[in-house]
Amino acid sequence: MTPDEERTARTGTGGPARRTFVVRVAGDMDLEHAAGLRSLLLDGVARAPRGADVVVDLQNSSFCDSTGLTLLLAARQALRETGSRLTLAAPSHQMVRLLELTDCVGLFRLGPATRPSPQAAGEPRTAPAR
Repeated sequence: MTPDEERTARTGTGGPARRTFVVRVAGDMDLEHAAGLRSLLLDGVARAPRGADVVVDLQNSSFCDSTGLTLLLAARQALRETGSRLTLAAPSHQMVRLLELTDCVGLFRLGPATRPSPQAAGEPRTAPAR
C-alpha cells in the first residue's frame, strides 16, 4: 500500500483547480494490518497538499473492522484540520454496512473507483496487506 498519485481537477463551477491526492489500499483493513494502514494513511495525510481532496481508493480492499474504521476517522479529522476533504472510493458492501452500523456513513464522502494516472501505467502502486 502506498500513496499513489496527485492530480489537479477543475471544479464544476469554473472555480480554482482543486488538487486530488489518491491513496490506494489493498488487502484487509483490520487489527492485523493496522500498522501498515496507519503508516499509509499518515503518509498520505502528510504528503497531500493543504486543502486537497484526498481519495482513499478501496477497490482492492474487501474487509474493514473497527480498527480500520478508527484509522480512517483519524485521517479524516487530520485532513479536516488542514482544509482537506476525505473521500472513500469504491467502498465494499461490507464497508458501507460498517459505516451505517456505526452511524459514520455521513462523515465520509463516498465515490466511485479511481483510475490510475498515466504515469502509473504498468507500475505496481500498491502492496497487498499480508
